[in-house]
Amino acid sequence: MSHDGVGRSAVMRSVAFLTAGALAVTALAACSDDRKPSTPAAGADIAPAARTLVGDGGTLRWAVDAVPGTLNTFQSDADAGTTRIAGAVLPSMFRLDANGRPKADPAYLESAKVVSTEPKQVVVYRLNQQAVWSDGREIGADDFAAQWHALSGKDNAYWTARNAGYDRIAKVERGANNLEVKVTFRKPYADWRSLFSPLYPKDVMGSPGGFNDGARQGLKVTAGPFGVQSVDHKNGTVTLARNPRWWGRPAKLSEIVLVAVPRDQRAAALAEGRLDMAEIDPEEADRLTLAAREKGSTPLQSGSPGAETGEVATPASPGAGTSQAATPASPGAETGRTAMPGAPGIREQQTLNGFVIRRSLEPAYTQLALNGARGPLADERVRRAVARALDRTELAALVLKPLGLPAVPVGSHLALAGQDAYADSSGAVGSQDTKQAQALLAEAGWVTGGPVKEQKKKAAGPGGGKAENSGTSSNSGNSGNPRNSGSSENSQNSENPRNAGNSGNSQNPEKTETTGRTGQRDGSGDDGSYGGGEDDKSGRMPGQQGGPPPGAYAPKGTAAPGGAKAGPAAKDGKPLELKFVLPSGPGSRSLRTVGERIARMLDTIGIHTEITKVPDGDFFKDHIASGDYDLALYSWPATAFPATDARPIYAKPVPAADGSLSVEQNYTRVGTDQVDQLFDQAIATLDEDEERDLVRKADAHIWAAAGSIPLYQRPQLTAVRADLANAGAFGFQTPVYEDMGFLKKGAKPSASPSKSG
Repeated sequence: MSHDGVGRSAVMRSVAFLTAGALAVTALAACSDDRKPSTPAAGADIAPAARTLVGDGGTLRWAVDAVPGTLNTFQSDADAGTTRIAGAVLPSMFRLDANGRPKADPAYLESAKVVSTEPKQVVVYRLNQQAVWSDGREIGADDFAAQWHALSGKDNAYWTARNAGYDRIAKVERGANNLEVKVTFRKPYADWRSLFSPLYPKDVMGSPGGFNDGARQGLKVTAGPFGVQSVDHKNGTVTLARNPRWWGRPAKLSEIVLVAVPRDQRAAALAEGRLDMAEIDPEEADRLTLAAREKGSTPLQSGSPGAETGEVATPASPGAGTSQAATPASPGAETGRTAMPGAPGIREQQTLNGFVIRRSLEPAYTQLALNGARGPLADERVRRAVARALDRTELAALVLKPLGLPAVPVGSHLALAGQDAYADSSGAVGSQDTKQAQALLAEAGWVTGGPVKEQKKKAAGPGGGKAENSGTSSNSGNSGNPRNSGSSENSQNSENPRNAGNSGNSQNPEKTETTGRTGQRDGSGDDGSYGGGEDDKSGRMPGQQGGPPPGAYAPKGTAAPGGAKAGPAAKDGKPLELKFVLPSGPGSRSLRTVGERIARMLDTIGIHTEITKVPDGDFFKDHIASGDYDLALYSWPATAFPATDARPIYAKPVPAADGSLSVEQNYTRVGTDQVDQLFDQAIATLDEDEERDLVRKADAHIWAAAGSIPLYQRPQLTAVRADLANAGAFGFQTPVYEDMGFLKKGAKPSASPSKSG
């Protein structure tokens, strides 16, 4: 999954508390008083270099998954490529800094502030006097007014995907002159900084025709360091060229060419010299590392554990190097994190024809989703038992530790470490505790080792197709003909909840592979135990097979070792079994590894899972959005504006007019009135401290309801030419497109990028 910045995307993202209420109270009080700012778990790895060290000219060929179907970020089929283009060619009043916090962009704004709150909230923007569109017209109040009208939701002729925030505006008018914009709100809006970023010219926003069709295949008028030169669907490229009317620091690159290359083909494209920069999956990183070794490339010690990585072991990288040769670690790269010793390719920078891999943490997190609308998970006590069975630190370490990245579980649904709203509220559900998890199951009527009536097994997978079983299968639980929710949001990774309808890459597209939990998995023993955690004293690596040799058994009555699976929890003669849906595509290997480890953890409290692996194209549309799952792993991107952007993800589902359940983006179907009220209060306050505290309280209530369990911040790998500076793994921060470029001969990155030159 790719994220260029963490602003609002083109389309975002009825259970009682029962036992959760008491636990939530303490957590809410604690998070309200925690005002210490957090820091990102890992910083950007972009090979920062002063502009004087970067040469003028050159073309950067940057991989995207596909040529965007639209260049209008406010349309439903906008994707990550749309966002990347907008960031290079359009104004944004606010951009994100390295901590994921919105900061005014001085290229466009002299100031922006709330000038009054009574009787109405009024925000005044004072624009940079040099800021002009590429046709020579100054950026002004009429552009703001046109965008408000188009996105207000009052005119159905505009085919908009969202109008959050714009629907709270009463009027937009000119101030003392056209460079002063006065925005008056009907209702207070805390996230007003999210508006007008990006800002389109009135040529696009001024009419339904311009909005609906005028910005789909090109943008004639732009106002960034680059402009759109061409969109070539046939050859799979979008070319951005320097904007001659750009008033800021001149762009170092002559062109940026976005090249459509599927993820599983990027290693080959890099090796063939067809790309200069590409986000890659771990499997592709493995191929690059192997190819580098076969070619005899020199491994270098990593000086920067700060670049966005994939999800399994991959080579580390310094901030930048010089082209065509192995180079020393970047003096500007982040240090201080310890790489795991002994894992090949992780602590070393590998070069292949002058490429390096930069790594950090993506502004997104992977969660375990629990469908609260059906079966045993409709009972909050069972959901909480699942949460208490998980060792989230072990799961984070499984993905992040081999990469030398900090294996710290994510503690919030609504923010990531470094952001203002971040606080670890996981105490509202509690830490891993097998006895407490089993007690919760017992309270819900599920008795560990209870009597089980013989269950009739199902042989068909979803849709009636033949299921492929491995080991001894537990009860199938597959449903036929899952509903299609109609949600369709473009992104490239099957675990992204904004991907319904995206085909992606898949293996065996005609098959749904069903794996019984009692079968052997990933090299573990048949006892279902899981190893490799903090308490594993055997010295074995995670997944390494161990235990007594065949035929060696402990005397009768010997206590089971820690981590051994319990007898099945049963209720009314039925075992507690859950359908665990995972994508089967080549880029989802680590998700499957994490899923299998979770299944072993659940075995220890008597919950058996049936892992069903489905094609990537079906994963979200036919399972998550339609509700045809019990457990699933997928990711949500972070946002600088959780009160606005996260509300649809956690809003309490409500019955629709046709009798169905309207869930917005709450695919777990778990929500509460308290959470809705806290979001409403947070979005309406203009006190930033109060907004932050209300968001944290909402998060604690979300934890307590146990509809989703955040696990770890996603790693990401970016393969780049070693002489490319100010580009790579951006983390939270918005890319500074005008500073990207290729180092002059003999130049090395500096400790921090220059703001002049």
